[in-house]
Amino acid sequence: MPDEVEVGGRVRQVSVVRRGEAYAVTIDGRERLVDAVRTGPHTLSVLVDGTSYDVTIVPEPTAGHAVVYVGAVPVPVRLNGRRRAESREDVATGPQRITAPMPGRVARLLVRSGDAVDARQPVAVVEAMKMENELRAGRAGIVGEVCVSEGAPVDAGTLLMVIQ
Repeated sequence: MPDEVEVGGRVRQVSVVRRGEAYAVTIDGRERLVDAVRTGPHTLSVLVDGTSYDVTIVPEPTAGHAVVYVGAVPVPVRLNGRRRAESREDVATGPQRITAPMPGRVARLLVRSGDAVDARQPVAVVEAMKMENELRAGRAGIVGEVCVSEGAPVDAGTLLMVIQ
């Protein structure tokens, strides 16, 4: 299922799938094979159709917002937190996995196991590059498992908690 990503003010449907050593990146139905290598904590060397780009991701203080520099060109990016689903039932079922959006440390945990949460309620704060990124519940539920503690270092994609 593609994610909705606002790039430079325009909403795009984006999906990324690992394909061998590269990634198949589909944007609004158009697929490209992309090779990416991390060159620093927030920088990548990206190869698309034989052209190389240096990409730097600078997270904004608001969760889900970033400025992505392609070379020296800044591009504002916002993750809308929505996936296009085959049906609304797909969105409402199954556990929510709250993960770290980037490497950093857990600054604050705002909920504990067993707590009830509302949709869009802040559940954790991850600090990265001296900025705090507030993570929110995608929908109402009960916090089932908290997998980290405050102050813990995390990598991008580290599971922070599961909401049932």
